[in-house]
Amino acid sequence: MMRNIDECSLIQGFVMSQFTRRHFLASSAALTAPLLFPSASRAAALDRLTVGVVGAGSRAFNLIDNFLREKDAQLVAVCDVDEFHYRDREWGKGPAYGRKPAQERIEKVYAGQTKTGKFKGVTVTDDFREITQRDDIDIVIVATPDHWHALCAYDALIHGKDVYCEKPVTHLFAEGRAIYQEVAKQKAVFQTGSQQRSYTDFQHCVDLIRSGVLGKLERIEVGLPSSYNKPQGDATIQTPPDHLDYDMWCGPSEKLPYMRARHHRWWRGYTAFGGGVLMDWIGHHNDIAHWSMNLDHSGPTKVEAVDWEMSGTPVYDTPHQYTIACEYENGITSTISSRNTQGTKWIGENGWLYVRRGKLEASNPEWTDWKSSGRTKNGRYSTHARNFLDCVASRKECIAPAEAAHRSITPGHLGYVSHALGRPLNWNAESETVVDDPESNKLLYAVNYREPWKVISAKS
Repeated sequence: MMRNIDECSLIQGFVMSQFTRRHFLASSAALTAPLLFPSASRAAALDRLTVGVVGAGSRAFNLIDNFLREKDAQLVAVCDVDEFHYRDREWGKGPAYGRKPAQERIEKVYAGQTKTGKFKGVTVTDDFREITQRDDIDIVIVATPDHWHALCAYDALIHGKDVYCEKPVTHLFAEGRAIYQEVAKQKAVFQTGSQQRSYTDFQHCVDLIRSGVLGKLERIEVGLPSSYNKPQGDATIQTPPDHLDYDMWCGPSEKLPYMRARHHRWWRGYTAFGGGVLMDWIGHHNDIAHWSMNLDHSGPTKVEAVDWEMSGTPVYDTPHQYTIACEYENGITSTISSRNTQGTKWIGENGWLYVRRGKLEASNPEWTDWKSSGRTKNGRYSTHARNFLDCVASRKECIAPAEAAHRSITPGHLGYVSHALGRPLNWNAESETVVDDPESNKLLYAVNYREPWKVISAKS
């Protein structure tokens, strides 16, 4: 429910309410009307959705800033297993991250919007369950490394929260299925951080493709960055720093020897924690490709890993260069590749269309005009966070829902299996199984959590 928060209150413990959150959202007309502020003090006593943040690294700070701008949201808690750090930089160089700097950043903004210039109301913890299981929190933002996405999001969902989760929606394929099924079971609102769906250039291109301006669509080229071919920092095995709970940071994944070259920023180079740059970016550019073909609930029919070059250092075990070839029921083919120009390019019988952040090009220059897709440059939503909060209020589906996010990265999961087994995979998107290939399905659905963490599953 929307919380009434006093400007100098220190929110500790769990606040009980006589109404459930969903009852309040369904019955209150206040959420569908503009909020009126009695003064310039944004942190004064106002009804807002309470937000807890799990993960306090660089991306989390971007999201914190986004939600701080929204008048109907109040950030009340932050979790991170690292108290204070400088990401991959030398100590003291650049911005600080971690749970304490995040707390200070939030409270400083709220203090600046009070009459007294003071505000203390953000709790910190190193255990995500102290946020996901708090009765007085409405929304959980999951901005951890990939291997923690599923457990944090799942625990939030089963405890009645709405969730904003960074992409890729999950680290493992089976986790993704469990998450989107649990979202449906809970009737939760879920937004994935594939924020390009909220950018007007990408919306414009999707509208054009669906309108048929290219004629028969023949193929799509999805370009992603190459991954790490050498250590991206100090590869010396070290004792983890005192401000970090490294065992909890590893969580359900293998506890590898600590080194800076695969910790902050660079962890995704090893499959214990991430799927390389491939799985980092596939949830952006391939998400747009799938969205343009209305594949939020479907996918390709055939997937094959082609010409993968693995990292040149044992520090990482993900591909440095890679191509994934896909075929779809409608005869369209695609390549998802570090060898393609970064972005999404559609090629049809009438020409081509290309988009990436900050660039929109077409074989016919008229197609880059906003009028050609019937929209104005204002677009649908000012921010991805705004769309999420609007949907929390309306209980409508977000622009980047959980299943769409899972389907967009499925070719990446299948690419890893295809590479491991050295063969193409025929894919049944409806059953989400590799056709007549038990070995591939076993590998695709494998989940091996470290004790004491338990494998998640959508409950009937």
